[in-house]
Amino acid sequence: MSKGTVVVGLSGGVDSSVAAMLLKQQGWKVIGLFMKNWEDDDTEEYCSSRQDLVDVMSITDCIGIDVEVVNFSAEYRDRVFAEFLSEYKAGRTPNPDVLCNSEIKFKAFLDHAMQMGADKIATGHYAGVREFNGEYQLLKAEDGTKDQSYFLYRLNQAQLSKTLFPLADLYKREVRKMAEAAGLHVATKKDSTGICFIGERPFKDFLSNYLPPNKGEIRRLDDGKVMGEHDGLMYHTLGQRKGLHIGGIKEKGRAGGGDHDAWFVVSKDMEKNVLYVVQGHDHPALLKDKLVAEQLSWISPNPPRPHWVYTAKPRYRTSDQACEIERIDGESCKINFAEAQWALTPGQSVVLYESRVCLGGGVIR
Repeated sequence: MSKGTVVVGLSGGVDSSVAAMLLKQQGWKVIGLFMKNWEDDDTEEYCSSRQDLVDVMSITDCIGIDVEVVNFSAEYRDRVFAEFLSEYKAGRTPNPDVLCNSEIKFKAFLDHAMQMGADKIATGHYAGVREFNGEYQLLKAEDGTKDQSYFLYRLNQAQLSKTLFPLADLYKREVRKMAEAAGLHVATKKDSTGICFIGERPFKDFLSNYLPPNKGEIRRLDDGKVMGEHDGLMYHTLGQRKGLHIGGIKEKGRAGGGDHDAWFVVSKDMEKNVLYVVQGHDHPALLKDKLVAEQLSWISPNPPRPHWVYTAKPRYRTSDQACEIERIDGESCKINFAEAQWALTPGQSVVLYESRVCLGGGVIR
């Protein structure tokens, strides 16, 4: 007996392929959906969407499910890419994966799937969802090295109630073994990395097509000395080390760095178009023990409580950090960390957890 109809977002990778296969094995009527989200410069050189679609067709044929192709390029440009450019222009560093999940995969895709008559949608994300005390909770995946709950913190109760994450309790190695055993040719396919619409091309080259260069000074934070020239503040992010072209400076006794220590971006003056740098990874100016987050999004109708101890991720590739919320004022909150955090970056998301439960988060101001 069928459990109902589930539409699975298929990317052409191993994770979504195994998700679809598992759901069919569990008794769902599974329909695959391939989303085309970018077409501005969709060339073989940088974009893999053509090959991904070929892989999806092979996968669905092997599993024995139908597939539909839908073009969300207009929605992606309006809801994700426009915000991406706006944030970079303002000197911040946005996370397009967070936007894509909230605006495309769990909004445009969810709406489309419901129109197809689906009971649920599913993706190959490494995360979990459960109903607890009348509320839906977003959970960390069993495989902590692949957990993607950070990118899903903007999901709400309505979206979670319609979502399945079949890989919640699986490790990546198990997923690849399942794909291999089922004869799916994507079992060894390399995971996609980076920002989907940029592909393998240099980030600066891509961004310069939309935000023209605007040269300015690179100054040393400690004393204001001019160290070099930048091509535009939007090409740099806090904590950045590579691409500054100011190496070879040797001075003794500077705070936070030795004779040969690397230089790091520490701040931007948007009005004066100045990029400030410090020498040494552990320079005090790169370490902060508090932040303010805006554009708050809480998964539960009951937001986290001030002065309770939680953990937070101020960036994706970091371990959970002990913290407390000092205050919540409508659309913003102040978070204090037990230990100083390195290069807290405006525009990035800070995501809060209570054990395995993702509570939501906001954008660092």
